[in-house]
Amino acid sequence: MAKKLNSLRWIMVVGGIAFLGILIYLSMRQAQQEYEVCMAFKGGTHCAKASGPTRDAAVRSAQEIDCQMLATGRDEAMVCLSQGPTTVRSTGQ
Repeated sequence: MAKKLNSLRWIMVVGGIAFLGILIYLSMRQAQQEYEVCMAFKGGTHCAKASGPTRDAAVRSAQEIDCQMLATGRDEAMVCLSQGPTTVRSTGQ
């Protein structure tokens, strides 16, 4: 009975380590693309960097950061986001 408990503990430890390794791997793999995006809105300009699994996701995330800094309120933020970025630059990772 004690041998079964001991081997069950080892299986749980190895399983836990494998699970953590998979989580770390997937987390690092997800942020493969990094871009710096600049937005101009209502006379102001802001540039932000963001990462994402794809170019579009990274650029959209950076646009959202920029528009949060440039716009006042949700309506303005949506108008800001509907405009294209002034510059998009890959920062490589």
